[in-house]
Amino acid sequence: MSALRKTEPDLGESMRAKLAGFAATLRDNGFVVGLAEYRDALTVMSGDSASSPSRFRPALRSLFCSRHSDWTMFDEIFDAFWLRRGMKSATRMSGAPQKAPDGVQAAASGARGLGNQDNADHVQRGEGEDAVEAGETRREGASRAEFIGKTDFRHLTHPDDLAEAHRLAERLALAMRARMTRRMRARPRGQRLDLRRTIHKSIANGGTPMQLVFRKRREKPLRLVVLLDGSGSMSLYSAVFLRFMHGVLDAFREAEAFLFHTRLVHISPALRERDPQRAVERMALMGQGTGGGTRIGDSLATFNRWHAKRCIHSRTCVMIVSDGYDTGPAERLGDEMRALRRRCRRIAWLNPMIGWQDYAPEAAGMKAALPFIDLFAPAHNLESLKALEPYLARI
Repeated sequence: MSALRKTEPDLGESMRAKLAGFAATLRDNGFVVGLAEYRDALTVMSGDSASSPSRFRPALRSLFCSRHSDWTMFDEIFDAFWLRRGMKSATRMSGAPQKAPDGVQAAASGARGLGNQDNADHVQRGEGEDAVEAGETRREGASRAEFIGKTDFRHLTHPDDLAEAHRLAERLALAMRARMTRRMRARPRGQRLDLRRTIHKSIANGGTPMQLVFRKRREKPLRLVVLLDGSGSMSLYSAVFLRFMHGVLDAFREAEAFLFHTRLVHISPALRERDPQRAVERMALMGQGTGGGTRIGDSLATFNRWHAKRCIHSRTCVMIVSDGYDTGPAERLGDEMRALRRRCRRIAWLNPMIGWQDYAPEAAGMKAALPFIDLFAPAHNLESLKALEPYLARI
């Protein structure tokens, strides 16, 4: 370590610690940042470009971005870290990952601050949402469940909070199904008068309608088809969504679940396990390759070709949970979304990043998908999932 220190430019301990914190944040968000990249970054920062973030941003982007997904994510992470903007509830984005099954990383956020410890006090608060401090949860004036319900999933760092979020997600799915079922069954005599059959029956009574005949639509239960993005950029949200999907498949018997990254995996059989932990473990074995890149267009093409005919009927809502970062051609994603739109009743796209401050759907894949989406909604905490119920009830 002493030999390495001698070869590094002298930036001062504060700037050196801040750069180390930025490199660690990038690693937590899926970037491949090693010792060589860090030393080159120190060299860059020792020059004149270190005078302002706008001047060293291009150099750091070239050093740390090695994949397409890195380039699409870099600017937002850079702004959150160096300029303290772009995050809704705090300038912290990621931290030490929690223990999770292989294949789906339940990385939690907030344990490591963005930047050095001196910046820990500069927490940017969003409207109606409490900021999350490292090693501390502020529950004054609210119950623990309310706190977890309003907290962005990426800020749940304590194992107990994560476990409680998992339980609440499953309970929410069960409650949604119970309320929606009651609403759909509140038609004991049918919906509309069947005039043709009422007149036909009145012939025996000389044309006097002694017996009214009602028409009741043949009910098809709402079917949910959930497609969950298992790529690295979604790793902070995947674990909680898997538990929500387990509750969905347990409560909505007319439901199917798929996981996609560079390929599509049908995970409904695994998630129908009664034991949630066993369900997630089975899913992890089936979904090898998660946590890397994502090809949304190719995955939708697989779904449309091999699964759509079996899974979709006239009252089907396809729910896609993804941040919209696609490493494939945007045109392919648009074509497959158009084909999917012709088959199903509704398409809901849940994007966790909508809950971030100043988010705009600028990714090419997201722009290509938007014209075919009926509901574009946030999915960054339990409250945003609960808000889906009125929408699903109207389908």
